[in-house]
Amino acid sequence: MSLPVSLAQLSALVESAVKPENSKKRKFTQSVEVSLKLTGVDVSKSGVKINELLELPVPGKEAESVKILVISSGPLGTEARRLGIPVLAREDLEKLAGNKKEIRKLANQYDHFIAEAPMMPLVGRVMGQILGPRDKMPIAVPPTGSIASTVERLRRSVRLRLKAQPVVSCKIGNESMKADELASNIQKVLSAVESKLPNGEKNVDCIIVKTSMGKPAKLKLKSAR
Repeated sequence: MSLPVSLAQLSALVESAVKPENSKKRKFTQSVEVSLKLTGVDVSKSGVKINELLELPVPGKEAESVKILVISSGPLGTEARRLGIPVLAREDLEKLAGNKKEIRKLANQYDHFIAEAPMMPLVGRVMGQILGPRDKMPIAVPPTGSIASTVERLRRSVRLRLKAQPVVSCKIGNESMKADELASNIQKVLSAVESKLPNGEKNVDCIIVKTSMGKPAKLKLKSAR
């Protein structure tokens, strides 16, 4: 797909967003976020749906802090512990039945869930009502499979979601990353979103980049109309 904006343009947009006048220096490393403002798309009527995990080409350091919980009583649990990932065994899952407070606590605590496939029906009964609406239902993995590649993919991924407003937003890294690295991530997000839109690039009005506490830098797309 031919994108309406170059890597150089996106790098310049990032540099504008992180420069001192737009993003004051803080005592912590700020995240960098991108928002794609859409045009010509009636979210309530168009039937356009965007809700997916997208693997970024250049993950930031925050990828290391992504929290994952593995639901297993078999080899997947053993591998998870070896990778330093917490495990919820079958008996612990069964004890959660009806305890919405504890399930919500887990849903808030973890970004992603992985479960051995045979346990998915039980997971659905016990946790589905809370995890489902949050787009956190576990990724099913065969009991004899490996979770290493799945864990790596989840740590590199962001969720793209189009809800009530014609805007798709997500984090693309942090201010310590190079501008071209963040630009590459924006390109991947832009490509993924355009592929879901009825008129592709013509439905993207502008790209907005900002640090978590900074002012937005905007790039209007000439193709939008």
